[in-house]
Amino acid sequence: MTEAAFEELLQRYLDGTSRPGERELVEQWSDQLGAPEGLVLPAADREQVRAAMWRQIEHQTQTAAAAPTATSRVVQPPASFWRPPVVRRWAAAALLLIGGALAVLLPHKWPPAASAPAATWVQHRNAGQQVQLFTLADHSRIALSPGSSFRYRAGLAGPRREVRLKGEAFFQVAKDPARPFLVYTDQLVTTVLGTSFRVKAYAGRDNEVTVQEGRVSVQRRQGADLSATPAQATTQGIVLLPNQQTVYSPLAAQPLLKSLVANPAVLAPRVFTFEKQPVAKVLQALEQAYGVEILYDQRKLANCTVTVTFYQESLYEKLDVLSTALGASYSTIDNARIRFRSNGCAP
Repeated sequence: MTEAAFEELLQRYLDGTSRPGERELVEQWSDQLGAPEGLVLPAADREQVRAAMWRQIEHQTQTAAAAPTATSRVVQPPASFWRPPVVRRWAAAALLLIGGALAVLLPHKWPPAASAPAATWVQHRNAGQQVQLFTLADHSRIALSPGSSFRYRAGLAGPRREVRLKGEAFFQVAKDPARPFLVYTDQLVTTVLGTSFRVKAYAGRDNEVTVQEGRVSVQRRQGADLSATPAQATTQGIVLLPNQQTVYSPLAAQPLLKSLVANPAVLAPRVFTFEKQPVAKVLQALEQAYGVEILYDQRKLANCTVTVTFYQESLYEKLDVLSTALGASYSTIDNARIRFRSNGCAP
């Protein structure tokens, strides 16, 4: 059994869409492993347990491959695998089917290979040198970078639209509040209802999510709450807005943090012409145009006015001009905000 087939079988069991014989098979595994209470797992723990189970299957597969005389058998998980109660309830899924064990175990319930349904996962890989564009069944669009790949259930079947990404891609997701769109990487889960964002998840590198429009919810994949949405986010994750990003390193023991992108884009175009206007008014205009919160001391800026016209300057270049004119300074701080510091102006 491959990892993809393993995940598909368990997901169908969870979704209540098991094929003929599959539900009985999983439940028979449960009985044989002494888990009579059945398979019950909260969404928040599902990914962590799935990863542990697959590692166990891979380990047992390697062990079996080294023994040419091995016959079809069911391998019992080690004692350490049974300790957490939630894992014990799912231990049935850690069964290893070696050789023809599946057919031997339930020959009367498993459809023959010739009549099995076609594979339910569709995979695309960009082996070229240019970005490749894909349109999914729900009209969502994916711009896949060279050397990257993604896979999804045919027709985006299921209660959630799920895509698994390796590498980098830009997503333009069609709005469908009833069916959230989830992007899985090795480290993160990004949930959207309809928006544009970029995900970078190259092997051995930090994972990065950047939002262009709309809002997304980002969580660590391990222990992720798959029912979370940008409107109902989990306390373990963060919600990103346009011009915000998060960069997650699995080697750093720190929570997910959001920050500003390197070059924030104008989200609400406007004319930046000010004639002897209060500096506070200019800062408010920048906040509205870029969707960025700027903190400043209103009392110190009460007597500060400026005459200035901005054209194609970036947000930071505009702030540089104001800082030079006022002898002020600024810096980015937590949660993708900017702090503007000034000692004020004479009356």
